[in-house]
Amino acid sequence: MKQSLQLKLSQHLALTPQLQQSIRLLQLSTIEFNQEIERFLDENPMLERDDSEPAANYAPPVDGGSEPREAAAAEGNGEAPPDDRPQDSSSDMDDWSGESGSYGSRSGGDDEDGDYQDVQAAGTSLRDHLCGQLALSQMSERDRYLIRLLIEALDDDGYLNQDLEELVDLLPEEADIDLDDLSIALRQLQNFDPVGVGARDPRECLLLQLNALPTDEVSALARIIIDQHIDLLAARDFAKIRRAVGCDEELLRAAQALIRSLNPRPGAQFAPIDARYIVPDVVVRKVRGQWTAMLNPEAMPRLRINRLYAEILQGQRGSGLSGQLQEAKWLIKNVQQRFDTILRVSQAIVERQRQFFEFGEVAMRPLTLREIAETLDLHESTISRVTSQKYMATTRGLFELKYFFGSHVATESGGACSATAIRALIRQLVSAEDAKRPLSDSRIAEILGQQGIVVARRTIAKYRESLNIPPVSVRKAI
Repeated sequence: MKQSLQLKLSQHLALTPQLQQSIRLLQLSTIEFNQEIERFLDENPMLERDDSEPAANYAPPVDGGSEPREAAAAEGNGEAPPDDRPQDSSSDMDDWSGESGSYGSRSGGDDEDGDYQDVQAAGTSLRDHLCGQLALSQMSERDRYLIRLLIEALDDDGYLNQDLEELVDLLPEEADIDLDDLSIALRQLQNFDPVGVGARDPRECLLLQLNALPTDEVSALARIIIDQHIDLLAARDFAKIRRAVGCDEELLRAAQALIRSLNPRPGAQFAPIDARYIVPDVVVRKVRGQWTAMLNPEAMPRLRINRLYAEILQGQRGSGLSGQLQEAKWLIKNVQQRFDTILRVSQAIVERQRQFFEFGEVAMRPLTLREIAETLDLHESTISRVTSQKYMATTRGLFELKYFFGSHVATESGGACSATAIRALIRQLVSAEDAKRPLSDSRIAEILGQQGIVVARRTIAKYRESLNIPPVSVRKAI
């Protein structure tokens, strides 16, 4: 073995720090992006928010114009973006001391307040609600202890999923509590509000609610059905139920309506609501007869270079703040490039899905990431980053950009129909069907085939399940 020196030439792609930052900012969701901006504002004194009036309205870019190229596209071809990056030089410091160093919230069209609904979480939990009733009850301290133990064992729906035997084994021997004591405590708990709390399965939960109602012919039949034929009820086999209980169709329909009015999850009303707010990145409006994508100013931070620090640095070339000034300029450029790219991709989507905005899901056309990438001269991975966790507010609702992409099914005419459009057609057919004679998957496939859309029965079943539409046997009414 011996040591030697060798020369080797090779080519590889090296991402500059500013290019890495551009790629990272592009793939972040709006919430993550705002958190990243807050971090930069805290760490870099050269960067500040621009609280002045917004800049002029931002019109969507036109393909083929002088639009800066997306930095992330360099992943696909190994090239760094051309002159749209700030150069590592302090000679252009004067340009950043004034208003030209700010990136504002730019949008097109008239500003309109977004229709966001505040969802308030439940202020009282199920355990607090039950413990409040326990505190007002006239019980011994021993009974309170046992009921409080059962309350702690309930799940969010109000069910007791743990066996009483297991709970007894968890108690210390000196407590001298047996299974009968815990069973009595459970019966006391089941008298609390909401009715049905403390049940060990859905059958017991519904029976507790039925037992709290006045006794008549309908409620008596409902108790028999829940107690003895709940499996047939779940399968909607009303013919077998009618033969088993010996009732007429009208009485069975009334009992079914009563059962449907019960709550199989009595504790769910006290569960805390996870309020998740989505701020759309893009708003789509019809302007002069054309559907146009515009950036949402509420999702765009307005940043600029701190003018005071920039003026101080003009005479101090060797200051340690020079690096932070350069980082601030990079960030402002990358933020601008992020929104420019989002807008370009959104406008390309709008142009290809114009029929969707006019007529809804049934008019959705097949679209792939590659098609948008080739149109905008970007890499497919860049389109994937742009369309992930970015949202578009339209007159038909709020959609993730990825929603507009999907597979397709061939038609008899040689064209293609998107999977989204087929799902919309299935939903329309099911919503308009006769409840006593619902459409089977084979019949839906036959109807679509008459319209020139060739879809297999198993594909219909897959799309139906994705829409949470039950099978024909469950949809059939009495």
